[in-house]
Amino acid sequence: DIDDVGHKYYLELELEDVLDKDRTVSCTAEVLYHLGSKTSAPDVQLTVQGELRSTEEADKEFYNRIRSLEKELVAENIPDSHGNVPPELEPIHLLAWVASGYVIWQNSTENTKFHLAQVKHVKQVKRNDEDLQFDFVLLLHEMVSQEVLPWEVTLLWHPQRGARVPQS
Repeated sequence: DIDDVGHKYYLELELEDVLDKDRTVSCTAEVLYHLGSKTSAPDVQLTVQGELRSTEEADKEFYNRIRSLEKELVAENIPDSHGNVPPELEPIHLLAWVASGYVIWQNSTENTKFHLAQVKHVKQVKRNDEDLQFDFVLLLHEMVSQEVLPWEVTLLWHPQRGARVPQS
């Protein structure tokens, strides 16, 4: 529907359970892209049919592991050229999906279709507060033009506050 507020889309999705790759949950989403606004993310209303399992324990474990590292985490090419993601980097890959989602929302039009191809580089940045900061170089595949575009994105994350993208 198009009205004076923006473009509205209705989607039916299957979400993969991050803790159990063989399990999916159905959901519907209503996405409203605001007319003329290139700075605000769309409004999304999501309805889940079923139950998503909590990642609270895995989130805490990952957070504590990263906070206890003596040297900042640095990694490249996630997934590798064979599509493999080392288990210890799976949380980083998931955070990259979140960061890429923000970039895609901010830069998509009706004529584009972006997809996260790879985390080319990620570097943890030590902070004085409780947030974890990751500076990513993401490779986004634009499916329509077939271009692969690098994007620099900073993501802040805390298990109780979630993910935030202060800049890209």
